[in-house]
Amino acid sequence: MATTYVISGPAPGVQPAFVATSAPQPQLTYIDVIEDPRTQRGYNRWTNGHNAHTATFGFLLFTYGGMDMAQGLQWNLGTGIANTAEIQFSWFIGVIIGAFVAGLVITHVPKKYFYLLGGVMMFIDGVIFVSAPFKYDPIRAARYVGGVGMGLITVAFIIHNSEVTLGNTRGKWCGMEQFGLSLGILIQVLMDSQWDYDSSININTAHGIMGIIFTVLATGTVAMSVESPIFYLRSNNEDEARNCQTRLLGTMVPTDIYEAIFAEAKGYVMESNSRSFGEELAASGMPFIKMLFSRCLVAFSFSYPLSAAMLNSTVVWKDTMHSWPLILWTILRLIGILIAIAMVDKLGRKFISLVGLLCMAALMLALAGIFTHDPNFSSPYYMAEVSRVSLAFQIFAGIFVISTPTYLGEAFPMKVKPYLIGFVVCLEQLIHIIVIVTFGKTSDCFFQYFVGVGIILAVSLIIFAVLMPETRDLSLRQANERFCRYYDVMSY
Repeated sequence: MATTYVISGPAPGVQPAFVATSAPQPQLTYIDVIEDPRTQRGYNRWTNGHNAHTATFGFLLFTYGGMDMAQGLQWNLGTGIANTAEIQFSWFIGVIIGAFVAGLVITHVPKKYFYLLGGVMMFIDGVIFVSAPFKYDPIRAARYVGGVGMGLITVAFIIHNSEVTLGNTRGKWCGMEQFGLSLGILIQVLMDSQWDYDSSININTAHGIMGIIFTVLATGTVAMSVESPIFYLRSNNEDEARNCQTRLLGTMVPTDIYEAIFAEAKGYVMESNSRSFGEELAASGMPFIKMLFSRCLVAFSFSYPLSAAMLNSTVVWKDTMHSWPLILWTILRLIGILIAIAMVDKLGRKFISLVGLLCMAALMLALAGIFTHDPNFSSPYYMAEVSRVSLAFQIFAGIFVISTPTYLGEAFPMKVKPYLIGFVVCLEQLIHIIVIVTFGKTSDCFFQYFVGVGIILAVSLIIFAVLMPETRDLSLRQANERFCRYYDVMSY
C-alpha cells in the first residue's frame, strides 16, 4: 500500500523537492512531500491527463501560428502575392499588439476567453486565406488579424501552463508552445518548397484550409480547459480555486498531498500580496535581464537570413529547391525539440539550453566563415557546406528553444508577471521585424548577420551559464527566488 509522509518545519532554503503552505502569521511553513513511487506514477498520469487538455488546443493553435510565422520568414514563394516587407512583418506586428493587450488584462479575465478570442481571430485569418488567396490587401489584413490572435494566446498559454503544472512536468507542457510552432514551420516549409505550382489549389488556399481545421479543433477543446487556482485565489475566491484544483488533480489524489499543493498556491499568492507592485517590479530587474538572454534568442533560431541562406544554398548545390535538404531542415528542428521535451524535466532546463546554445553559437560563426568571400555564393561545394551546417543548426535550435517558455513562466513575481511576459514576447517579435527590414541592404549582408548573431550567441552562452538558474522540480515561488539571484552557476 502506498504511503505518503508530510513533514513540516522551518524553511530550509530552496531545495528541489518541497511544497509550501502558508500559516496565518507572516512566517511561512515549508512542507516536504515524499511519496511511494507507485503512487507518484499514478498521480502523474492523472494530472497529466488534465494538463494534456490544456496543451492540446494551445498546440493546435501554435501549429497554425508557426505556419503564419514561416510565411513571413521567406516561405511564401509560390503564393502569387507580392513579397513585400509589410507582408513579411505584418504577422509579427499583430503578435506584438495581441501580447500587449493580453499582458494588460489577463489578470482580470479567465484564460479560456483569450483562447477563444485568439482562436476566432486565427479562424478568420484562415477563412480570408481561403476566400481571397491571390489578393494582396486581404492577405495582409489576415496576417495582422492572425498575429493578434497568436499574441493573445501566447501570453495566456505561458502563464496558464506555468501555474497549472507541477515542477516535475512543467518543462514538457510549457514546451508545447515551441513544439507547435516548429510543427507549423515544418508544414509551411514543406508546402512552399515542394508544392506543385501547376496544381489547381493555391498554396494560400491550402494554408487557409489547414488553419481552419486547426482552429476549429482547438476551439472545440477549450471547454476542457481548467483555470488556474491561482487566478481565483488572487480574487479571494477560495471555493472556486478549490474546484479548479480538484478538476486538475482529480478525486483520487491523497488529501494531504492535495492540501499541500493547494497550500503552495495560496502561499504563492500571499507572498506576492505582501509586497507592493513597485517592490515586485524592482525585484524583476534581474529576471528580466536573464530572459533577454533566453527567450529573445529564440528569434535567432529561425529567421529570415537563415531561411534565405538555406534556400539559396540548396538551389546552388542541387540546382533546385525541390530537394531533400529543405525537407530535412525543419524535420531536424522538430527532432531536436522532441529530444528536448523528453529530457527537459530529467536533465533540467539549464543543461539542455546550454548544450543547444553552445552548438548554435559555433554553427552560426561557421556560417559566417563560409560567407566571408563572395565567390563562395556560387560554389556548389561551399553552398553544400552551408546546407549541412544549417541542418545541424536546426537540431540544436530545437533543443535550445524548448526551455524558453518554461523559464518565461517561472521568471517573474505574480503581480508583474503578465506585463513582463507580454513585454518579452513583444521584444522577440521586434527582433524579427528589425532583421526583416534591415537584411539585404548590403552585398555582405549574410556575413554581417551571421558573424553578428554568432557573437551575440557566444556572449549569451557565457551570461546564460553564469546567471540562469536550474528550476527543475521547483514550485513557482522557489523558481522565482532562484531567478532573483545575481548569479546561479548550477547546471543540473
